[in-house]
Order: sequence, then structure tokens, then C-alpha cells
Amino acid sequence: MSLEQQRHFKIYKPYGFLSQFITKQRPGGKHKLLGQLYDFPEGTMSIGRLDKDSEGLLLLTTNGKLSTKITAGNCEKEYYVQLDGNIPDHAIAELRKGVEISIFGKPYNTLECNIRKLEGDPSLPERSKKIRDERHGPTSWVSIILTEGKFRQVKKMTAAVGYPTLRLVRVRIGNEKIENMLPGEVIELEQVAL
Repeated sequence: MSLEQQRHFKIYKPYGFLSQFITKQRPGGKHKLLGQLYDFPEGTMSIGRLDKDSEGLLLLTTNGKLSTKITAGNCEKEYYVQLDGNIPDHAIAELRKGVEISIFGKPYNTLECNIRKLEGDPSLPERSKKIRDERHGPTSWVSIILTEGKFRQVKKMTAAVGYPTLRLVRVRIGNEKIENMLPGEVIELEQVAL
């Protein structure tokens, strides 16, 4: 496929979907896949991943070089993260400077990141599966901006400072934003804004 024929998409990956098009499990399995949301062209791949319980912006492309460029490590990714409990300033400072997490059983120190506490709940679509209600205690929201993307990194980071992640929504990759998209919505892009 020539460069002018390459196609790019942004999608609001809904809760409960895998960031892939096929699975090794036998047909008729329970997993929901991206191909169920839109008729993507052959050769479309997701750029990075969001796990099944995470939501938000996912970029898709037929251009493998673009995928490599974004996942190579310099592209910012921003997440809105709902935490169990009211995270204090000292825990935010720990996350900002980097914390030790485990990646496939090996210790890893995360890079410095930008993090700030959000005032109130962000304007996001309701999640298809309710998280919990106020009877279970307070929650807080933070914005975390990373340039790396280790396996379940954000969830491991917030757990490392004692504030487990309840909901994770990626809202930005480079200059591409989720804006007012709804879960499952797909928009074809002329080019990807990095």
C-alpha cells in the first residue's frame, strides 16, 4: 500500500473491548474485538493498546512506520484516572518523580511524568459498567501524561502509592484528542497529528 493509500483512524475504545482484531481463542468466545465496531480495511493495526478494562483514545493505522514512531517513546499520552481515595499532594509528588513498579516480574522505575489533580469529575461519557457509589468512600481524579507505555503502567503506578485505579480513560495521544467522542465511535483521519 503506497503512503497516499495509508489509512488512519481514531476510536473511543469502550470498556470491555480488547485492543485487537483477532484472538487465539476458539470462535464464539466472549471477547469483544475492535472489528465489531467498524469495517476497518485489511492490515489495520492498533497503535499501542488499552487493556480490556480501560477506555478512551486508540489510534489505528495501516502504516507500520507510523505505529513504530508513536510507540517508540517520545509521544505524549494523557490519561484521566479515577482513584480509590482522595490522593494527597505527597503521593502526587511521588508519581511525578517516578515510582518502582514490576514489569513481567522485574522491577522497573518509571520516568518522571506530568501529573495534576483534577478539580471535580471530568466530562466523560458514563461507563457501561458502574464503578461504585459514594457509600464505598471518596474518589479523586488525576491527569497523568507519560511518554512511555509499559504493561498496565498507570494502574501499577497509582497502586504503588496506595491509590488504586478505578477507571482509566486515555484522552490524548500526541495532538490527537478524544474530544467529544462517544464509546465505540470511529473517525477516519486524513493524517495523525503528532
